[in-house]
Amino acid sequence: MLQPKRTKYRKQQKGRMKGNAKKGYTIAFGSFALKALEETWITGRQIEAARQAITRSMKRQGKLWIRIFPDKPVSKKPAEVRMGKGKGAPELFVARVQPGRIIFEIDGVNKKTAQEALRLGAQKLPIKMKFLMRYDYTDETQ
Repeated sequence: MLQPKRTKYRKQQKGRMKGNAKKGYTIAFGSFALKALEETWITGRQIEAARQAITRSMKRQGKLWIRIFPDKPVSKKPAEVRMGKGKGAPELFVARVQPGRIIFEIDGVNKKTAQEALRLGAQKLPIKMKFLMRYDYTDETQ
């Protein structure tokens, strides 16, 4: 499961996610990408599940880049505990995702394989996604 090796502070405030992504909104590494259309927190488990689905669908050909990392701790209080007595312990780590953010990129496979792999990966994530292709992409197999 993805999580940071160490953090400066154990707990963070919730914060707000308004507006579009200010970075990470263009295809930088691969030829095909999966782009977020909504804002949400994506957990390390969800990222790992999507990664496994994509790599299995590509039959371990090509290369996959994960463009987000869960670095925000989310704390929860145990079940059936009364109010007060401070904030709960950190439970999991999430990545903040805003609309327009590229989440996965792949290269080294044809368009049909890439589309199917990213579709299967998108099913594992809790938001609407869009399949993108690099503007100068040409299929070498033709």
